[in-house]
Amino acid sequence: MLPHLEAFAAVVENGSLNRAAQTLNISQPALSRKIAQLEEHLGIMLFERKGKKLELTRLGQVCYEYALELSEMERKLLLRIAEYRSSSRSITIGASLTTLQSTLPDLIALYTRDFPETDIKAITGKTHEIVSLVKEKKVDLGLVASKIDSPELTCVPLFDDHLCLVLPSYHKWAEKPAIEISELQELPMILFSKGTWYRILMDELFHRYSVYPDVKMEIDSFEAILRLVSTCNVATLLPKSYLRQMMLDNNGLVMRTIPELEETTRTTSLLFGHESTLNYSTRQWIRKAKEHYARDGNALL
Repeated sequence: MLPHLEAFAAVVENGSLNRAAQTLNISQPALSRKIAQLEEHLGIMLFERKGKKLELTRLGQVCYEYALELSEMERKLLLRIAEYRSSSRSITIGASLTTLQSTLPDLIALYTRDFPETDIKAITGKTHEIVSLVKEKKVDLGLVASKIDSPELTCVPLFDDHLCLVLPSYHKWAEKPAIEISELQELPMILFSKGTWYRILMDELFHRYSVYPDVKMEIDSFEAILRLVSTCNVATLLPKSYLRQMMLDNNGLVMRTIPELEETTRTTSLLFGHESTLNYSTRQWIRKAKEHYARDGNALL
């Protein structure tokens, strides 16, 4: 019925069947048939025909007002669909500093293999800031090194992670059979800046075992820490998920585990709002992330 209402509105706005037919690019007889079919469907007369002049009946005026409303609703619907299709080709991700450097690059590479045209944007911040961004719908989803319990959000745990000791390959402990947590006392180290999740974990660990390393530098960048460890002949603690063997080899580093460091477990999670509000690309991102970590031995899915 909508096309018939559009034809009817065109007749009203043009003042005659002839001009309306020209506007709609159809023949006048075809337009007359549409008006007759609409009148038959509604069971009313839309026009009073006075010679060649058409005048709206009272019900015809009511019908015209509704036709305008329906036309406006259709315009808004088409605009919303266009906006959705546009947004479906983009994702804005809020990532905490650690996940931005350790997990997000892998997920981007994984996603763009199948969806190379998607426009991916990333915003970084502290975990509580990312949670707020997701709640306020300023990002499509969040990636944080934490489990978040909020009734407003869905939290999907991806994998567990813990800290490892990283040393220059020429360090005196590089091939030591075992390293105890107490040996970190006054050990020269580069650590994350205070306030980051992993630094909070480290400080809790040091306090629990009354171990206080000699902190030479505090840096927010994983990459900068890796480069400086070998240069400055110091140690560091980094999440295992970030430490690829090629990365260690390229920087002349070795990774060692200490039993107590396994107590520093963090869970990396995806955060998002109600699934009905997510665009196509965001839903595909979540699906691929779940599938990827489901195949991983440390996955929590």
